[in-house]
Amino acid sequence: MNILKVNKPSDYSSYLGVTDRHSLVSVIEYDRISPVPTTLNDYSVYGIFLRGDDLVDLTYGCGVYDYREGTLLAVAPGQLGGTEDNGEKVNLSGWALLFHPDLLHGTSLEKKIDRFSFFDYSMNEALHMTEEEREAIVGLLRSIEAEIDRPRDSHQDTIIVGYIELLLNFCQRFYDRQFMTRKLDNTDILTRFHEELKNYYSSELQLKHGIPTIQFMADRLNLSPSYLGDLIKRSTGTNASKYIQRMVIQEAKNLLSSGQNISQTAYSLGFDYPQHFTRFFKREESITPKEYLIRRKS
Repeated sequence: MNILKVNKPSDYSSYLGVTDRHSLVSVIEYDRISPVPTTLNDYSVYGIFLRGDDLVDLTYGCGVYDYREGTLLAVAPGQLGGTEDNGEKVNLSGWALLFHPDLLHGTSLEKKIDRFSFFDYSMNEALHMTEEEREAIVGLLRSIEAEIDRPRDSHQDTIIVGYIELLLNFCQRFYDRQFMTRKLDNTDILTRFHEELKNYYSSELQLKHGIPTIQFMADRLNLSPSYLGDLIKRSTGTNASKYIQRMVIQEAKNLLSSGQNISQTAYSLGFDYPQHFTRFFKREESITPKEYLIRRKS
C-alpha cells in the first residue's frame, strides 16, 4: 500500500505539484490544479478539506444523504485518510487547508485546538454545508491565502492563526447545527446504541472484554468514538462514558434485585474483583451495593 507521509504541509502540496509560500501552512484550490493524483495520506498536520459541489450521495454516519452544497472533512495529526494512488488523475473541486501544529505554538488556539472534536471524526461523518456556509469558509481560505502572499513580517503568523481559529469556530457552528437538523437520525443512532449495550450483556461479552467501552460501541455503530460522544452529549446532556456507566449501574441493580450476591453481580458485569465493582457502585450511587440492598429491603 502506497501511503504519503504528510509530515509538513508541503509534503502534500508538492505531491500535487503546488509550491508553498509558507513552511507551516498551505492553502490549495483544487480547481486551479486539477486533474490531480489521488493519495492515501498519513497526517502529522491538521487539515481542512472543502470538497466541491460535484460530490453527492456521501455517507454520513449510518445513512446516505445527497448534499450538493459542499462537504467539509477535518483531519488531525495521527490520522490516515484519502484514496490510494492508482496511477490515474481525478478532477477535484474545492479547497484544502493544511497547517502544522508548530504554527499554533504559544497561541491561544494551541490550548483550544483539542476542543474541536470534529478533527477526530472519520471520513463518513463529514460536515455538509449550505451554499451560504460554504461561501463563509471559502472567504476565510482566500483571506489566509492572501495573507500568505504578503511580505513576511512579525504579524503574519498571528493573523493567519486568527483566521484559522475563526474558520474553526465557523465549522463548530455548522457541526452543531448539523447535529440539530439530524435529530431524527441521531435518535435512531441512540436507540441502536442502547440496543448494542443491552446486546453486549445478553451476549455475555463482558465476561471476555469487561465493561463496554466507547470504542467498542462506536465500532459496532460504524462511527468514530468522538462523533458518538458528541452525539450522546448533545442529545442527552451526558457524556458517552457516563451514559455507559449508568447502563451498567441499572444492570447491577437488576442483578442484585434478582437475588444475586455482590460477588456474583460483579463477575456478571465484567469486573475482575468484587471490590472494584463496589468502588464503582459507590462512586456512581454514593452508597455501596450492600447499602443499596439494605435500603431496598427496608
